[in-house]
Amino acid sequence: MPRFSVIVPVFKVQGFLRECLDSVLGQSFGDLEVIAVDDCSPDGCGAILDEYAARDPRLKAVHLPENVGLGRARNAGLPHATGDYVLFLDSDDRYTPGLLRAVADRLDATRDPDILVFDHVRTHWWGRAGRSDAAGLLEQAGAGTFAVREHPEYLRLFLVAWNKAYRRDFFVGHGFQYRPGLYEDAPVTYQTMVTAERIACLDRVGVEYRQRRQGAITRTPGRRHFDIFEQYEGLFAYLAERPGLDWARPLLFERALDHMLFTVARPERVLRGDRKEFYRRIRAFYRRHVPPGFVPPPDSRRAEIRLLGLAPYHRAHLGLGLWRRGWLAAGRRAALLREVLARRVRRCWYRLQLRLPLDSSLAVYSAGHSRAVTGDPLAVQERAAALAPHVRGVWVVHPDAVDEVPPGTDFVTTGSWRYYRVMARAKHWVNDCNWAGDLVKRRGSVHVQTHRGTPLKYMALDLLDRPGARHGSDVRGMLRRSDRWDVSLAANRHSEEVWQRAYPCHFASLRSGSPRNDVLVRGGDGRGARLRARLGVEASETVVLYAPTPRDYRKGRHVWRVDLENLAASLAPGHRLLVRLHPGLARHHERALVLRDLHRRGALIDVTDERHVEDVLLAADALVTDYSALMFDYALLDRPIVVHADDWAAYRAARGAYFDITAEPPGHVTRSDEELVKTFTSGAWRDAESARLRAAFRERFCEFDDGRAAERVVRRVLLGEAPGTAGGDDAGAVVRIPGAAGRSARLPEYS
Repeated sequence: MPRFSVIVPVFKVQGFLRECLDSVLGQSFGDLEVIAVDDCSPDGCGAILDEYAARDPRLKAVHLPENVGLGRARNAGLPHATGDYVLFLDSDDRYTPGLLRAVADRLDATRDPDILVFDHVRTHWWGRAGRSDAAGLLEQAGAGTFAVREHPEYLRLFLVAWNKAYRRDFFVGHGFQYRPGLYEDAPVTYQTMVTAERIACLDRVGVEYRQRRQGAITRTPGRRHFDIFEQYEGLFAYLAERPGLDWARPLLFERALDHMLFTVARPERVLRGDRKEFYRRIRAFYRRHVPPGFVPPPDSRRAEIRLLGLAPYHRAHLGLGLWRRGWLAAGRRAALLREVLARRVRRCWYRLQLRLPLDSSLAVYSAGHSRAVTGDPLAVQERAAALAPHVRGVWVVHPDAVDEVPPGTDFVTTGSWRYYRVMARAKHWVNDCNWAGDLVKRRGSVHVQTHRGTPLKYMALDLLDRPGARHGSDVRGMLRRSDRWDVSLAANRHSEEVWQRAYPCHFASLRSGSPRNDVLVRGGDGRGARLRARLGVEASETVVLYAPTPRDYRKGRHVWRVDLENLAASLAPGHRLLVRLHPGLARHHERALVLRDLHRRGALIDVTDERHVEDVLLAADALVTDYSALMFDYALLDRPIVVHADDWAAYRAARGAYFDITAEPPGHVTRSDEELVKTFTSGAWRDAESARLRAAFRERFCEFDDGRAAERVVRRVLLGEAPGTAGGDDAGAVVRIPGAAGRSARLPEYS
């Protein structure tokens, strides 16, 4: 008996079928069977299935005498399944490499739950999109099991058959069957989820869900979308026969209404002339099945659902246009109007705050587009706490990143009332990116741009002749926001020259060094050792860090240039591989597809989410990168660096570079996986030539980093000290910074 039975219903997909079958039969986990059900397909699908069945005994072709539809084709495959677990896969989709191995491992670890749910990624005809909206739920589920009764939020997982592995005894034993018609996934998904006692999740992209440019039923408007009502009537008939599931009725009632409202709002599904009837059917469903005392949960379509329960007179009296225009569109217009009005009121509040005097004892900080509390701004703020305690620091954080704020940190969220008050009053602004364009640069305020490392690739104005790299970027708007800079930090003369050319604005250059690199120069006070201990890396082990950079010539900007599994396996015993993706790629689906899987299997350690990259650099004994700015920071540690430049020509042509990193590298350069592995197995990565190249690189790019960069910024900008004064030095020459900071006896509160 195989571990998995994969049921694939097939109908009019001959252009995609081979790719689908290859993705299953080519899995590294081979203990499986494929039941491919030919739903009387009029094209060449049947012949393709027979060809595969003759070549691979694990595939069984089942030919139906008549077309029965997707749901009943799945049902037809079930009697042929003999595996421990049953999975369904649509024949125009495909599995990602390594999925079944990952599923098998998780099933073993969770002792064979009733259901295992995994993630997917949408693949459009022009390229891949991002991970599903359920990625967060899958991640927070952890490695254990749960029941929906205790965790009802998991009913919001994607409503399809093909993102789950069902224990066959559970699925067949309860007699679950797919109904004919469209939206056939809904009843079975909800029936299984509320019936299962043990559900597990796998935070991994398992299916490439093809969004076909033509031929997709869900994107073809017509009367077939009324099938949704029969599907949910079947679900509630199932609940009526099982009093033990009464607890699930309110949950599933809300989910059913949400699905119906979602459907009617899509013009590619419900025709305009059918919407009145569709609304009427939704209201009839509401009256028929509303549970006693039902209250829509806060995170639902609460306003729309509540309107369904109102009498027709009250609906008309409220003037929502339910009968003529469709109340959903009216509700959305009302919500949009409320948001526009709220923004206008906040803008008026901001203009009033701008009339108040600047507070010389207030500084605002932001990093990573207001999504992190880290980097150069954090180093400046920490040093200011010691040298300028009268200057109060407040961080600006995006609402989605509030969980990333360390405890005890004073912050405001972008767009809030307090945000506009603080931004109107603060004298000092410190950022490693540009501030929002709607903020006003007040006379007397001082804006400090720390940047995000030494530039190798083209920036700002230099991107004008690189249309691929600047796609989606407003260079003119970028320069307008850069006009607000007063001070630009430079770590070396190269950076100083680049910033002045790429940003032809009116700022002054401060040769300060990079504040976040002070800890690298000073040794870190054991921060690297503490990170190694937390990651489970022994002090005697040699740590190799791989830090790639995004590619502008690739959609999504991500591409694996190194075979990570092979590199990790090729390292000598006593070596560990760490991988850190660029922050812009941290949520890319390829991370879940490859990196997290290798991390889970122990082949490497994914440190992308480590808040402080300085700790990661301190923990590493060697760095492998392509064109990441981290190489300039890591060179301060005087540890080996290997540049993997297998696509340098393409990268330079697409993005542009200020110098040839392969001609002036900080260490050995490799151009293939074989060369990279050989560099480590031969020991060349830390030979005399590597040290010579690194020394020349350090001399050029580590010029101003002496461990006092943050102090220099605080003294020159926040305290207004001149070079050569007490506690200062003659380094970091800069033209006059407007508005020396003054002391204030009283620290105001902002709330």
